[in-house]
Amino acid sequence: MGLLDKLTGTKHPDSGVAPLSGMEVQAALLALNGPDVPYRVRNALPAEKASLVAECRIRRVGVTLKTRMRLIPEKHEVRFLDERWENRSSDHADAQYGRGHAPAVYCQWETKQGPDGRRRKVETFRFDTREMTDPLRNVVLGAGWTWRGVLKL
Repeated sequence: MGLLDKLTGTKHPDSGVAPLSGMEVQAALLALNGPDVPYRVRNALPAEKASLVAECRIRRVGVTLKTRMRLIPEKHEVRFLDERWENRSSDHADAQYGRGHAPAVYCQWETKQGPDGRRRKVETFRFDTREMTDPLRNVVLGAGWTWRGVLKL
């Protein structure tokens, strides 16, 4: 794996894994949906320039994540673009947008009194963006396809 692959989050399947068809890969990605996952995988809209989109809204910290995926059957690869919108204030003045592979962890803390009477910070919420991207990547790699990060679809 080269430096560019590392920066873009590109991963290649293990050797010897027979690639599945594009329809099987698409069906496997859509099958990730369920009540216990914090994201939703759906067919992309034409304007999204992708085959599938995985979305996750974390209202508690004001973050929306989107992974657009384009299946390239002739190369047995899924090209993906991670996008992130962060808005941590009510006035939308500091809203930020980012794209590209950049795993992040969002946390919230509260100050609470401990058993010894001292006040300390206690983590009350944690979300790691890899909770969404790792299952997507693992399905693609398990299907014998390459998971290729790009900056534009």
